[in-house]
Amino acid sequence: MSKVLVIGCGGVASVAISKCCQVSDVFTELCIASRTKSKCDALAAKLAPHTKTKITTAQVDADDVQQLCDLINAYKPDLVMNIALPYQDLTIMDACLACGVNYMDTANYEPENTDDPEWRAIYEKRCKEAGFSAYFDYSWQWAYKKKFEDAGLTALLGCGFDPGVTQAYCAYAAKHEFDSIDTIDILDCNGGDHGYAFATNFNPEINLREVSAPGSYMENGKWVEIP
Repeated sequence: MSKVLVIGCGGVASVAISKCCQVSDVFTELCIASRTKSKCDALAAKLAPHTKTKITTAQVDADDVQQLCDLINAYKPDLVMNIALPYQDLTIMDACLACGVNYMDTANYEPENTDDPEWRAIYEKRCKEAGFSAYFDYSWQWAYKKKFEDAGLTALLGCGFDPGVTQAYCAYAAKHEFDSIDTIDILDCNGGDHGYAFATNFNPEINLREVSAPGSYMENGKWVEIP
């Protein structure tokens, strides 16, 4: 049995929430919270007839630590599941620490204002060290490691689909299904057809940022970058 507060109600969050509601004996209670409460209400109404999970909704600004703390303290969840924007990871982590609640997210933090001179200097330094022209890392969030350990709390990072679930699939396959693996190709695709020429897998801005960046893959224990 668990009581989970989900921050976010976009495309990815809607899928994750729907999956949680399919396992009502584990996810017994869910609160869906977003800046736009009407989206949460609509999803809750859609899911309610098909699940035993008790669903409530709330409005919250995920950029505001105090608002997050007020909601967490009122709802008292076992876990805060952050499926909002990666720009908001740190404020939600701060709120979880302040309230003594476990944390999980689907994407690593990156600053929203990438034109900020201080951020650009850090970013370019890390790109140079990694040998990449584009670079994503967990250093901002790893800085919270000791704080969560000292508080006796868990922070589980990067539990999206790719990266995230696909790593678990690959690790399971390597351990249990195959004697050896030479290459692994991971393909992202959407099911169905809504009539539009293009559909993003998740937040459009983040998605377009990622698909327009150089690609990278692991070969012989080293990262290789391609245009």
